[in-house]
Amino acid sequence: MENEYVKEITSKSQDFSQWYVDVILKAELADYSPVRGCMVIRPYGYAVWENMQKLLDARFKSTGHKNAYFPLFIPESLLKKEAEHVEGFAPEVAWVTHGGQEELAERIAVRPTSETIICSMYSKWIKSWRDLPVLINQWCNVVRWEKSTRPFLRTAEFLWQEGHTAHRTEEDAEEETLKMLEIYRDFVETDLALPVIKGRKSENEKFAGALRTYTIEAMMSDGKALQAGTSHNLGQHFSKVFDITFLDQDGQLKNVWQTSWGVSTRLIGAIIMTHGDDRGLKLPPKIAPVQVIIVPISSQKKDMVLNKAAEIFARLKQDFRLEMDDRDEYTPGWKFNEWEMKGVPVRLEVGPKDIEKHQVILVRRDTGEKISVDESEINSKLKSLLDEIQVNMFRQAKRFMDENTREIEDFEEFKKVIEEKRGFIKTHWCENGDCEKFIKEQTGATLRCIPFEQDAGPGRCIVCGKEANKVVYFAKSY
Repeated sequence: MENEYVKEITSKSQDFSQWYVDVILKAELADYSPVRGCMVIRPYGYAVWENMQKLLDARFKSTGHKNAYFPLFIPESLLKKEAEHVEGFAPEVAWVTHGGQEELAERIAVRPTSETIICSMYSKWIKSWRDLPVLINQWCNVVRWEKSTRPFLRTAEFLWQEGHTAHRTEEDAEEETLKMLEIYRDFVETDLALPVIKGRKSENEKFAGALRTYTIEAMMSDGKALQAGTSHNLGQHFSKVFDITFLDQDGQLKNVWQTSWGVSTRLIGAIIMTHGDDRGLKLPPKIAPVQVIIVPISSQKKDMVLNKAAEIFARLKQDFRLEMDDRDEYTPGWKFNEWEMKGVPVRLEVGPKDIEKHQVILVRRDTGEKISVDESEINSKLKSLLDEIQVNMFRQAKRFMDENTREIEDFEEFKKVIEEKRGFIKTHWCENGDCEKFIKEQTGATLRCIPFEQDAGPGRCIVCGKEANKVVYFAKSY
């Protein structure tokens, strides 16, 4: 029965895409809904999102940002005000054309992102340099009518946060943009155990309407890249279109400088694809809904074992997110498989022999290692063990990323590696958008980022051979 349980997941090496969907459904993170391209996030999956939200929200607030909420609906005239922006989103916009039985005088967009509606409000609220900076974030849903969807990674509706700030100077806006990118990097690496490369997007890949877009790029365990978060310096594009002006200290009327930044539920997809294995999820302890699962092994002396398990549960519940699985209808082996599938970082086993020895058994999800722990040391051992698992999961993912990042300077070799291998290709690029497009057309790889850390000297562009001062990362991506 235990083996049958695991067989319900397709092997990663056999079919990565099917494995991904199997894990989501079997671990009860989400399910398909009756609405095309939309998913239902189940309680276990939503608990992961809530833990992520809590950790990220605390970071936002510690840097002076406040949460607000803006309408889901955006009048077409507002969306069309910034031409480059609307052109970037037009293919994905869902439109409301009727209210009840009546046709609307003006179509209303269901928000694909909120720059335009927020800018219209900022133009009312900002009058003086004393009103700046405006540091607002909102947690909400957005809708993008995607042709091809996959749970968490790309859905017609998804959850995210979007920060929108307004500043007095270009320097202030740039500082904010980079500060938020660093907050994302710290959150994703520290709490999600996902190593990333931090850098700037090319002109071809930047956000529609932005002056500059900065990104953190992660590598999934199939070698594909995933954009894990972006922070945009919007310059004055939107403030000029929406007339967001302020009277500065020198008595001059000026346009504000703006930023926007966001991460979404696709990060849950990143966690699954980076850390998961053929037995299911592996969740980093910092965001796991259940950090410790207590499994009483009570074929004999059942009452004694259950009482001891309940006593341990009561002692640990203040310090850890934990549950006790005392269901009679399942064998311990079946329970082990189920909680491994759900990615719980530590399993705590207690049986009659353990009680006699005044100990429990702790089993790590990341390595499978079993550890005997004296009852009196459970709290301290669990704390150190969860910290160790968090660090080890990051270390394993970082090793994989390093091993699958290749430096290549010959285009024929580039094509061969993209076709036959997996991961990032690091190479010189002349910063010409045509060379970038050529690589995309020839190989399907996109320029993921121009890293801040340029650890190689000048070289020659991999396409045109011209002198190039920038080393960049290319990869196939989600």
